[in-house]
Amino acid sequence: MRAYAESGFYVLYLVFMIGAGCHLLLSPAKREKSALFGAACVLLGVGDAFHLIPRAVGLFEGTLDHPGAALACWLGIGKLVTSITMTGFYVLLWYFLFRRSGAKRSAAGDGAVWVLTLARVVLCALPGNGWLQNASSLFWGTLRNIPFILLGVLVLLAAFRTIRAVKSFRLLWLAILLSFAFYLPVVFFAAEVSWVGMLMLPKTLMYAWIALMGLSDSREKI
Repeated sequence: MRAYAESGFYVLYLVFMIGAGCHLLLSPAKREKSALFGAACVLLGVGDAFHLIPRAVGLFEGTLDHPGAALACWLGIGKLVTSITMTGFYVLLWYFLFRRSGAKRSAAGDGAVWVLTLARVVLCALPGNGWLQNASSLFWGTLRNIPFILLGVLVLLAAFRTIRAVKSFRLLWLAILLSFAFYLPVVFFAAEVSWVGMLMLPKTLMYAWIALMGLSDSREKI
């Protein structure tokens, strides 16, 4: 039962996220307004698929909690891909916020975003993460998430300061805040307390909520 329910949730999420992103990215009437947002949704959805599909396979095989070498490798690689694409999502969201709100970006802000992004990618690429064995330690999980958390804070603050006047995005900052509130316990405690990993489900719902904001905004007149 868990395999069908959880996998069904993953399928609905991936179809919705990628579909919404493609709709915003490819629609000529919305392209100028929402292309960056659409690209961010597609990137996030495609990246998440690399992790969620092997996870669904493990659920149906009954090997998710004790995966064999092949599944562990795919789960680890999926987490690596998701770590990178999730970072890219926030970079695109950063640029979208300023384009959509009309606020002016600062060189310091852009520089901080790219420094943190580069640090995140480099830390994720280091072999100590144990991606191929799906066996990352708390140390490496914490280390690679430090720049990601700081990047999230920058985007959250930018959303709070720049786009709250746009009706569709007035709660974007809250969705970002909640996504990290659900994500961080997984980073720090999931290895010791298995049920904490279930917080990734409401985290995923926060991303779906963000995509809904973009779809709602695409129907509004600027």
